[in-house]
Amino acid sequence: MVGAATGRESSPLSVADADRLAEIMQALGSSVRLRILSALRYRPSTVTELSELLQIGQTTASNHLRLLRHLSLVSGSRDGRHIHYSLFDDHVSELLDEAIGHLEHLPTRG
Repeated sequence: MVGAATGRESSPLSVADADRLAEIMQALGSSVRLRILSALRYRPSTVTELSELLQIGQTTASNHLRLLRHLSLVSGSRDGRHIHYSLFDDHVSELLDEAIGHLEHLPTRG
């Protein structure tokens, strides 16, 4: 995408890159999806494990994981009947870390 790694940080986003990035940012606009990504930072998990950990229904977890997988934010590896989900790569973890770190710079609500 865009940034120091691509050498395109000094030019505006193309329409295609802006559309793709907006789609990813919309996915990150869900507290459930952010909690799923946060849980996957620590270890790969199945839908069942995530639903128990986050106290959400398995169908809800599965639907969110499908979108996250479609956007290449998570990947899944099959082990028999189970799929173990993990973050797609280190960039997803870094993106999440930056967003969480930004919380420290925001004024408290109250």
